[in-house]
Amino acid sequence: MATSVFFNNFGSSQEQSLIEDLVIESIRIYGHDCFYLPRSLKNEDKIYGEDSISEYNEQFMVEMYIKNVMGFKGEGDFLSKFNLQVRDQMTFTIAKRVFFDEIGNVRGFDRPREGDLIYFPLNKKVFVVKFVEHEAVFYQLGALQTYDLECELWEYSNEIMNTRIADIDLLQKKYSFDMSQFAILTQDSFVITDEDGYDLVQEQYNFVTQVGSSFEDNENPVNENLQSEAEAVINFTDSNPFSEGNY
Repeated sequence: MATSVFFNNFGSSQEQSLIEDLVIESIRIYGHDCFYLPRSLKNEDKIYGEDSISEYNEQFMVEMYIKNVMGFKGEGDFLSKFNLQVRDQMTFTIAKRVFFDEIGNVRGFDRPREGDLIYFPLNKKVFVVKFVEHEAVFYQLGALQTYDLECELWEYSNEIMNTRIADIDLLQKKYSFDMSQFAILTQDSFVITDEDGYDLVQEQYNFVTQVGSSFEDNENPVNENLQSEAEAVINFTDSNPFSEGNY
């Protein structure tokens, strides 16, 4: 026998709109104001789907619910062979209608995208969207009301930040070592160069500060420490460092 024709649990638009309104109201009560930063691709690799010069030039404040009530997910902080790794993860929930009205309708895409950023003002951290789950709550009354954004703490990698949020834009000034981002431009956006063809950069750019150390400078304290550590491992002063005698 088929289901009853007198009870339609999955085709009533009024009930679907009601539960969607309740979900949006719940997120506005228990959620947080976060900033959604869509990524702009400038030089996309069609094979690997990567972009070495991504830009973040816009920000949209929307309400999101934080599903991690007991702390961050993921592997947390751990020491690996590549130094200290921070793998904090969070799950943000955003209403589908809110996303479309506030972001999708403006930018022209219908769902959150992997690679976009979320700035969480509570701890002033930036998270990157790794995966978008559109069926977190399975078809309440026949409709989907929310997206779950699986995010991980973002690692800055010379992206161009122009979001007009001081804490975010400061990342570029503090950590970028791309000299072209600090070049002095003309009114027509042409780079000013000296007589030898080198770009003229702004005063706040300092190579040692931006990169951390200049490995071409032998008197740099960092290089001296590296040299002393290397000499403690093996000594190449003898003609044959692996021999027991002086040959």
